[in-house]
Amino acid sequence: MATTSVVHHQMLIGGEHVDADESYEIIHPATEELVCTAAKGTVEHADRAVEAARRSFASGAWSKKEPEERAAVLRAIAHRLGEEMEELIELEISANGATVRQATGFLVGLAAPHMLHFAEQAATYPFQQAVPTANYPTASLNRVIREPLGVCAAIVPWNFPLLLGLWKIGPALAAGNSIVVKVDEKTPRSLLRLGEIALECGVPAGVLNVITGDGPEVGARLASHPDVDKVAFTGSTQVGREIMRLASGTVKKVSLELGGKAPVILLDDADLDVAVDGILFGCMLFSGQICESGTRLLVPDHLHDEVVARLVARASTIKVGDPSDFDTDLGPVVSARQRDRVLQFIEGAKQDGVTVALGGGVPQGPEFEKGFFLEPTILTDVRNDMEIACEETFGPVLCVIRYSSVAEAVQIANDTQYGLTAGVWSTDLARAQEVGEQLRAGTVWVNTWHAIDPALPFGGYKQSGVGRELGGGALDEYTEAKHLHVDLTRKLEDYPFDAVVSTPPSA
Repeated sequence: MATTSVVHHQMLIGGEHVDADESYEIIHPATEELVCTAAKGTVEHADRAVEAARRSFASGAWSKKEPEERAAVLRAIAHRLGEEMEELIELEISANGATVRQATGFLVGLAAPHMLHFAEQAATYPFQQAVPTANYPTASLNRVIREPLGVCAAIVPWNFPLLLGLWKIGPALAAGNSIVVKVDEKTPRSLLRLGEIALECGVPAGVLNVITGDGPEVGARLASHPDVDKVAFTGSTQVGREIMRLASGTVKKVSLELGGKAPVILLDDADLDVAVDGILFGCMLFSGQICESGTRLLVPDHLHDEVVARLVARASTIKVGDPSDFDTDLGPVVSARQRDRVLQFIEGAKQDGVTVALGGGVPQGPEFEKGFFLEPTILTDVRNDMEIACEETFGPVLCVIRYSSVAEAVQIANDTQYGLTAGVWSTDLARAQEVGEQLRAGTVWVNTWHAIDPALPFGGYKQSGVGRELGGGALDEYTEAKHLHVDLTRKLEDYPFDAVVSTPPSA
């Protein structure tokens, strides 16, 4: 009987495919079938990748290219991402369980335009800025030069590996750095392919290295490596704290995009026909496995019962099932471990006294005998101090919390360790903006959700992170600012040394 061979993915280090002694098995979240295997990288592979990145940076093959030359290569990569979108969608959804519709419109579909954004930044970023001639303390010429950092490390999560990887790879390459990317062990496929595409499009060997490995070993090594100049991480706040601690040993630059428990304030003048669908979209997209999802819904007391009834009615129509079906709204969560974690959160909430208005378990039926599926879940009678309202659940779970005044709603919204995103629903845009300005979050959406624009900064307040990705200043995170001062004074007596020392130095 013929056997079907399983594809095996190797790492990309120094422009070469590199295997490892051990492998990961990549399991399809919807079918639990073996999709492929991937090399399981080690600390030695991390060291080898950093060495390749350092060597490529020192060679100047990429770092010394003119910005427009780098921009041309990044445009070529963006073009290939568009050409290979169908393949990349399959690589992505077979590993993380996103629906094909979500991958087309978001997870993979945004990759090419976001890379184009970084290509244009490479061409237009002010790497050299002349300052008008200064006369104090002496006449001088001054320039501010933005230089690449050197070797960057990126540690990328499983939920949006391609897109969130690009948020780090794009500005790092645009600025002239070399980079080592550690992919999550559950979802390595799309970024490993991106590494190959970059090499084919003209990124020199060693400039972009893609490795695998367990976070506590390989990720930790990159965060603490003495020859890494900057580490960028997206993931949980707990791991972010550890990365910050490890990076402090060499005082390297850090950017962290961490957890969230986003509040959604429904004002009493909101259009409920629009808001209810928008709220469910904000929470349930990708089965709630997005750090910026709107998971705490704050509802006026007098609208509570009507809003909950509308939410339950609409959420009951969400189609859960095969992620490869374009009609599917909600696919599985990424793993059995993640499914069980969400179920434990829901069980704990029930013990705390919440009411399960909808869902709360695993969908029933023969089509769900395999796969890591969860029901869309709406919880009421939630207090803001409960674990379910405080901790990032990372599942299709919406917590409904009552409020009696807008001031109380703002207080509840801000009463969290997180501050990644927040939102307001209202027909009064002036009022909505006034409320939004009071929310302590890096992004506040009014009458929408998941509206990510590469031209605008994204990042969090408080324990949701450090620094910003995207936006016009994205390359600031991947460059150092150097002030070059050229003194124009030629006579010793014209120097203001007396202001500093009692006797001027000899000429």
